[in-house]
Amino acid sequence: MKADPRDQQRLLDLQQIDTTAAQLERQRSHLPVLAKLDELAQARMHAQDAVVTAETEQGDLERELAKAEADVQLVRDRAARDQAHLDSGKGTAKELTSLQHELASLTRRQADLEEIEIEVMERLETAEAALTQARSTLAAVDADVAAAIAERDEQAADLTGRLAEATAPRDTVVGELPADLVALYEKLRASHGGTGAAMLHARRCLGCQLELNNADIARIRAAAPDEVLRCEECSRILVRTAESGL
Repeated sequence: MKADPRDQQRLLDLQQIDTTAAQLERQRSHLPVLAKLDELAQARMHAQDAVVTAETEQGDLERELAKAEADVQLVRDRAARDQAHLDSGKGTAKELTSLQHELASLTRRQADLEEIEIEVMERLETAEAALTQARSTLAAVDADVAAAIAERDEQAADLTGRLAEATAPRDTVVGELPADLVALYEKLRASHGGTGAAMLHARRCLGCQLELNNADIARIRAAAPDEVLRCEECSRILVRTAESGL
């Protein structure tokens, strides 16, 4: 392939644009805050699980307390009816004696049930405190997530702006170059890690960073100025400049 030496050198400008764009794209997709957001996502999942667990525990204990309170109330109501019957004096002596025994039993039963009620209330109080703490932790994580998202968006917007600025001249440069030269460059760039053209600098290909041997240097010296050369090692377009060391 033939191309004006100035076009070949201009190809280095296109490569610089694409290299800068690739670097900015990589920065945008590898922002440190993205790793932080991943960590926060895990932290939020655990915090949310803790809230659900605490809410479930609280709900279970509220139902348990309601049952304990109902059990106590049943005994109180039964004792109140027995006491009213006993106070009325109606019934045989045997019946009244039986009521007295039942009242004593109900008193003991009520005391036992009230102990259960108190124990459930204490557990519920602990569960409510745990739920409050879990919700507080979740709120703190959510605040950290919001701050990290804002940081990510700000940094991404800055890099997007810089990327647009860096790539703005690309179409102009491409339009100034021969189509076949650009096509070769794009093909090589796609298959060689984003670098399709490299400068020969001080007898070294800046694409693969290998120094050319004497035979390659002799070949390059003998080539016509408009011949498009390729690096023998990496196959990229090798652009000659005043700094090539020829």
